Amino acid sequence: MFGSLKRRKAQKERAEALYWACVEQARSPEFYADLGVPDTLEGRFELITLHTGLLIRRLNAEGETGKAVAQDVFDAMFRELDSALREMAVGDMSVGKKIKAMGEAFYGRMKAYDDGLTAGDPRQLDAPFARNLLGEGANDADARPLSDYAITVQASLAGQEGETLMFRGLPQFPAVPVRAGA
Repeated sequence: MFGSLKRRKAQKERAEALYWACVEQARSPEFYADLGVPDTLEGRFELITLHTGLLIRRLNAEGETGKAVAQDVFDAMFRELDSALREMAVGDMSVGKKIKAMGEAFYGRMKAYDDGLTAGDPRQLDAPFARNLLGEGANDADARPLSDYAITVQASLAGQEGETLMFRGLPQFPAVPVRAGA
C-alpha cells in the first residue's frame, strides 16, 4: 500500500516537473517582446497551452504509459491553474467555472492546431495562432514565426527519447526565434 502511495507521489512530482518546464519556456521574454504575444494573463495562458499541448502530443505517442504520463501532465497543469486563480483571489464559487472554461479552451486550441501539427505544415497554424496567440488585429503573416517555432518544437520533442521524457529528463525546447528587426 505504501509503495503504491510513494509511486503515485513520484508520478505527480514528475508530471509537475514536466509541466513547469513548459511554463518556463512559455515565459521566455522573446515571445512577448519580439513575437507580439500580449504579455497578459491570456497571452501567458495561450503559450502555456501551446507548450503543454505539444508535450502531451509527444507523450501520447509513447503508448499507454505515455498516455498516462500525458494525463498526469494535464492534471498538473490544471491543478496549478486552479491554485493560481485562488492566489489571485478569484472567488471560490467561480474558480470551478473558470477552470472548466480553461479546459475547454485548451482542448479547443489543440483541436484547432491539430491539422497543422499533424501535417507538419506551419502555414496551417498561421490563422489559429494569429487569432489565439496574437489576438485582435493580427494577421496570418504576423503569426508565421510562432507557427514555424511550433513545428520546430514538435520536431525537437519527437527527436527526444520517450523514456527520458517520461521518466528522467525534462523536455529540451529550441530557442525562441527573434523577429528580424525586433
